[in-house]
Amino acid sequence: MTTIDLDTLDASHLMVEPAGLDALIGGTPQGVGVLRSLLEALPVAVYVTEAEGRVIYWNQEAERLWGKAPQLGVTQWWGSWRLFRPDHSPMPQDEYPVAMAMKERRAIRGVEALALRPDGTFVRLLSYPAPLFNEDVLVGVVNILVDITKRDSTNYFQQRLSAIVEWSEDAIISKDLDGVITSWNLSAQRLFGYTAAEAVGRPVTILIPNDRLQEEKTILDRIRRGGRVMSYETIRRRKDGTFVDVSLTISPLHDASGRIVGASKIARDITERRRAQQYQKLLLGEMSHRVKNLLAVAAGLVSLSARTARTPAELAKSVQERLGAYSRAHELTRPDMTTAKSGGATTATIPTLVQTIIAPYVEACGAAGTTNVTVEGPEIPADGDAVPNLALVLHEFTTNAAKYGALSQPGGTVRITFRIDNGMLELIWREEGGPPVEEIPERTGFGSLLASRTVEGQLHGSLEREWRREGVVITLRVPADRLSTHLS
Repeated sequence: MTTIDLDTLDASHLMVEPAGLDALIGGTPQGVGVLRSLLEALPVAVYVTEAEGRVIYWNQEAERLWGKAPQLGVTQWWGSWRLFRPDHSPMPQDEYPVAMAMKERRAIRGVEALALRPDGTFVRLLSYPAPLFNEDVLVGVVNILVDITKRDSTNYFQQRLSAIVEWSEDAIISKDLDGVITSWNLSAQRLFGYTAAEAVGRPVTILIPNDRLQEEKTILDRIRRGGRVMSYETIRRRKDGTFVDVSLTISPLHDASGRIVGASKIARDITERRRAQQYQKLLLGEMSHRVKNLLAVAAGLVSLSARTARTPAELAKSVQERLGAYSRAHELTRPDMTTAKSGGATTATIPTLVQTIIAPYVEACGAAGTTNVTVEGPEIPADGDAVPNLALVLHEFTTNAAKYGALSQPGGTVRITFRIDNGMLELIWREEGGPPVEEIPERTGFGSLLASRTVEGQLHGSLEREWRREGVVITLRVPADRLSTHLS
């Protein structure tokens, strides 16, 4: 059997039987050449078989898709392709699209299949076979194959990306260049309270406090210039009107042509981180305050002891005794130690607590038997967390008096009185004889701030300071039921 060589069409690897393609189209060799050129120019795979199934035409895209060229006029179409259904189950040969087109004598449109290539890889394709007739006689089939592998991979990637966005722990929002919300994931709903149906189509300013609306204009201006906003910490408003601390990362969104059409925004709730930072700052401040207090207290105790000591030995003994008393008082501010020592509960009375805290600073003065510190009040029990909290507050009163007030110089006195009145513990700390108070301090020190927070936050009470010229008067009020489980 002779063949027609189509070298003149730059396709020496393809051959056409003399009774093949020429006969099927009923044209001249020149007509076949034109058709052949058109088929080669198509971006899809095309092959033609005779009625008996032998492949008589195969364009370059088909060869690329399959990975090798057939033996024209010899290779059968069912030997060229091994097909599987989209679920990877084997496809019987009588269900192959070409077989169906021959059997049913009609065109088959867009059957999806997986083809196993000679190199062992799969290609996903759509098959469009159509029977060819000479009058009513079936003389062959032309099949067009569309490679959808990349499209399938793209869809798969898009589906995975959508899933990642939807189930991200961070709120992910997109908006157009007018600031209108175009997408909204589940974490955005959890963070801000709006559902996607409520948020999409509305301006993103629904999330921005009124005093921060300028931020959105600045952000959009930067996005239009192709810039990004990295780790920008700010405040946003929830649906219920409450505010939340967030960290924002904002990037431009581009369309297929590269034009900026909007922005994606990732919002992360940093409320807990902010709280942790504030707590850390508070702890560092307290540590610094306590270290300074220790140094000031040590210096004060030495100075206090030196007033009455007549020899170095007496000074050393006095300082040692006062430091011991200070150490015992300081233990009351540590609930872990006191709780362990008392078998699980910290117990004391208000007079004992006050006397223990102020003991390091007590010294004789004036008439025989009198001291610079007076404590007056009934035996009021205290236990549990009330003991270290009250001890902390009284410790602040005492160290402030020793550093700046009545206990900082000879002749200064402190009078402490307390009582239960209408279900409230009322403790009054009154200083006299210290440095004159010329004006009310403008700045509240850390110790005073700590004392106020402890009274208000832990004891649910109140703390008032009255700055008199002769000395400060502090009034502490705490609900009696916060002091002890033994008080009704």
